[in-house]
Amino acid sequence: MEALGMAGHLIRRLNQRSTQVFTQRMREEGVDLTSVQFAAMDALATHPGIDQASVAGLIAYDRATIGGVIDRLVSKGYVAREVSKRDRRAREVRLTPRGQEVFQTILPIVADLQSNIMEGLSEAERATFLSLAAKVVTRDTEDA
Repeated sequence: MEALGMAGHLIRRLNQRSTQVFTQRMREEGVDLTSVQFAAMDALATHPGIDQASVAGLIAYDRATIGGVIDRLVSKGYVAREVSKRDRRAREVRLTPRGQEVFQTILPIVADLQSNIMEGLSEAERATFLSLAAKVVTRDTEDA
């Protein structure tokens, strides 16, 4: 079977393209941020004060390694972490004022680079792709 006929192969290649486009654009903007760090910041912008495990769930990232992602965001001054008042074992995380500023600055840039990721597709094809990909991802989270 040819690799281009395999969904897993194409998804991996598209992920590589997405990561490459994101990394290159952030570098051009002078921002030291990975796509996973951006996803974590996006989750925190929407759900300030949630715990690290919830961030992992929201961005579909491994719970065992989300701590490292948050550690890097804390070291950059973008995120603050504190012990939860409700559960002393949990760590609540939120964007710092600097993190909010950076997030608001790069949000339109990230929105703009989406077209670069799906370059070569018409607007209708992009809409179809997004609809189908969301259907798969949503089903995946509903089954969990």
